[in-house]
Amino acid sequence: MENKKKIGIWMDYSTAELIDLNHQMDKKSIESDFTYETEKETLNRSESIMHNKEQQMNEAYYKELGNVILNYDHVLLFGPTNAKSELHNFLNKDLHFKDIQIDVKTTDKMTDNEKQAFVSNHFKK
Repeated sequence: MENKKKIGIWMDYSTAELIDLNHQMDKKSIESDFTYETEKETLNRSESIMHNKEQQMNEAYYKELGNVILNYDHVLLFGPTNAKSELHNFLNKDLHFKDIQIDVKTTDKMTDNEKQAFVSNHFKK
């Protein structure tokens, strides 16, 4: 049986925490640039501008996560918001990700230990 590279990504719209069980990397996270301050600042100008800015920044966030995902064979996206599903849909449009198995699971907020255990249990199946 081949040794597949696996990663779990707990995410919401502001942060993605990368949990690589194979390499035991230091806790790594990727932050979205779309913050409450950015939303407030652009909303003062126009709601339309705010939505465009949010869409652009989310796309940049998803692209950054996609660059990480390209290094893996099996990915678990999980978390409490729809960000994981949006990322999955974003990745499905790109043929670079067609050979990567991507699982999507909805979870509540979790502690770091719970996230680690969730990823470990998922990949044991």
